[in-house]
Amino acid sequence: MPVKGGTKCIKYLLFGFNFIFWLAGTAVLAVGLWLHFDSQTKSVFELESDTKFYTGVYILIGAGALMMLVGFLGCCGASQESQCMLGLFFFFLFVIFALEIAAGIWGFSNKEKITDELKEFYMDTYRKRVQPGARDTLKAFQFALNCCGLTGAIEQQYMDTCPAKTLSESFSTKSCPDAIDYVFKSKFNVIGAVGLGIAVMMIVGMIFSMVLCCAIRREREMV
Repeated sequence: MPVKGGTKCIKYLLFGFNFIFWLAGTAVLAVGLWLHFDSQTKSVFELESDTKFYTGVYILIGAGALMMLVGFLGCCGASQESQCMLGLFFFFLFVIFALEIAAGIWGFSNKEKITDELKEFYMDTYRKRVQPGARDTLKAFQFALNCCGLTGAIEQQYMDTCPAKTLSESFSTKSCPDAIDYVFKSKFNVIGAVGLGIAVMMIVGMIFSMVLCCAIRREREMV
C-alpha cells in the first residue's frame, strides 16, 4: 500500500535529494576521470615522484562512483518504497558521512602537512620541467593558481608555462609556493563551511530515509 499524506511528501523530497546527489556523484566522477585522462593533467601520473598528492584523483573517482551508487539506491528505494534499498541507502550514506567527518578532522589537524606536501609536489614538478610530462603539469598547476615559478614577477618575464599577463600585471604575480599558502589560509574556512553544509544535507537525507522506511513498514502492517 503506497504511503500517504506527509510521508508521501517526504518520499518525493527524498527522491529529489537523491537525484541531485546522483548528479553530484556523476560530476565528481567526471572531474576525476578528466583529471586522470586529460592530455594536460594525466602527465602527473607519469612523473617519478615520491609525493602522494595525485592519489586525490583516485579518491575523486572512487567518491564519485560511491555517490552515484548511493543516489541510485536512494532514488529506487524512494520510488519503489523498498525498505531494503532504503536501508542500504542509509548505511552507505552513513559511511560517507563518517568518512567526511574523519577527513575533515584529519585535514584540519594536518593542514600544514597538506600545504607542505602540495609545495613539495610543485617543487618536484618544477625541477623536472624540462621533461614534456612535467612541463604540461607545471603549466596546468600555474594556470590553476595564477602563479609563476619560485619568484613570481621575475620568472613571469620569460617562462612560457605561466599565465600570460601585461607588464604591469606581472609585477603583482605571486610565486607558486606563496600562492599555495594563500589558498590554504584564505579558503580553508570556506572549504570547511561547504563540508559542514554537505554533512547537514546527509543527516537530513538519513532522517528522511528512516522516516519513510518506518512509514512503509506501518502501512504494510495495516494491510
